[in-house]
Amino acid sequence: MAEKEMIVITDESKALFHNNVDYCIGTGRMGLALTQEYQEQLKLVQEEIGFRHIRGHGLFCDDMAIYQEYEEDGVKKAEYNFTYLYRVMDSYRKVGLRPFLELGFMPEKLARGTQTVFYWKGNTTPPKDYGAWCHMVQALLRHLMERYGAEEVTKWPIEVWNEPNLCGFWENADMQEYFKLFHATFDAVKAVDKRFLVGGPAVCGGTDEKWIRAFMEYCRDERIAVDFVTRHHYTIEQPEEIGHYAYSELIAPEDGFANLKTSRDIIDSFAEYKGLPIHITEFNTSYTPKGVIHDTNLNAALIALQLSRLGDVNESYSYWTFGDVFEELGVPFTPFHGGFGLVANGCIPKPTFWTFAFFKRLKEGDGQCVYKDDHMVLMKRKDGSYQGVAWNISDREGKECEDQKKEPKKIKISLPVCDGGYCVLTKTVDEKTCNPLKVWHDLGEPVSLKEEQKKLLVESARPYLKTKRMEAADGKLCVKLSLGRNAVVYFEVNPCEVTSDRGYDYDRVVS
Repeated sequence: MAEKEMIVITDESKALFHNNVDYCIGTGRMGLALTQEYQEQLKLVQEEIGFRHIRGHGLFCDDMAIYQEYEEDGVKKAEYNFTYLYRVMDSYRKVGLRPFLELGFMPEKLARGTQTVFYWKGNTTPPKDYGAWCHMVQALLRHLMERYGAEEVTKWPIEVWNEPNLCGFWENADMQEYFKLFHATFDAVKAVDKRFLVGGPAVCGGTDEKWIRAFMEYCRDERIAVDFVTRHHYTIEQPEEIGHYAYSELIAPEDGFANLKTSRDIIDSFAEYKGLPIHITEFNTSYTPKGVIHDTNLNAALIALQLSRLGDVNESYSYWTFGDVFEELGVPFTPFHGGFGLVANGCIPKPTFWTFAFFKRLKEGDGQCVYKDDHMVLMKRKDGSYQGVAWNISDREGKECEDQKKEPKKIKISLPVCDGGYCVLTKTVDEKTCNPLKVWHDLGEPVSLKEEQKKLLVESARPYLKTKRMEAADGKLCVKLSLGRNAVVYFEVNPCEVTSDRGYDYDRVVS
């Protein structure tokens, strides 16, 4: 493969890059936070990456036991049980997370109908009594404010429902009924405290343009000062399902980014809402928790491209999900099963885990983006050092020519620096150096991991660290990167003069 033309950075170089990689992360339903493996995976994610918010389904589902009814003097009355809610919220706060509250689904006793979704049967019908629904929402917020403080809880964004444009998530995908739910909920939340930020309609692709336009029209006509708009973003065609697994073709990345731009354009066409923040409260490659791509190095490279551009027109973007403790379609059979998570069961980081860790590192040093294309983001820190992430996405159908399979992608960068010594550090995640899925396969694809196997998989899931000393001359330093198939590489260029102790000669030591 021919080397890419030299990328020349100057002191005036600048590029647009809005990096909000750590704003929010997705999770399986709230009730799963009561399990040990869930908490272990979340702790790992927070230690290595560190997100600020967390969003998931099932806040009002019956396994959280919030909505209760009893009879007194022949009259049915409602009461609320927040025991599990506090356990979950306490665990999030312990690891530095604020909830991004998704209000849903419907408690069975409050539901108008019996339609449910998922293995855990979340009710997806409207409330039979909107007054009772609003009272429950207000009671929830007031109890949270009492426990954690109003100043804290009013910083938690609130989203009304999930994907109401799909019949499975909202009975009959009834748009007008959803608008009724949103309006009633919005008013109920603001009545508790006007500082709360409330948004919707949390739609997925397909009918997103129709729904977002209609949603903005409704808010305008009803004079609703909605605080933000939410939508979801996945980048595959309809998958082929075989056994427990789903195999998918990818859509062209530009098509996905163009679709996101339509949401921005629709919102900005309303004078009242121009510039309103858009939060992508779910994104990934595949939209199924048995999408085999999620466990691969290809997924890591694809997500690197997404992270480099999702901030162009969106305030935030939340990867779905942090871990594989997830039961929408049932309990997984194997540790690698195509789950959404950054972490496989057994606390094994997947390649995409490191894509997020690398992009989080780019937020350090209060740097300025000096270069961005569809293969690399480069930052210059305030202290004059550089850091970046580069990636190499294989052919969409995996049909590279023989040269592509044998030769890595080469990137050369000319950096303006002061003369002297520098340390170039790289951390590489690719199919050869950080690929726990392959190790699992080579071990025979064990269904239940023994402790020794788990240790091997965790060991195989670390990036490959390499350093090199270089000398800058004439105010320039040329850095060369080599990226294998589906590689994601984090790199740093730091000034570093050798200050040897008396009598120490490194060259003599190693010779």
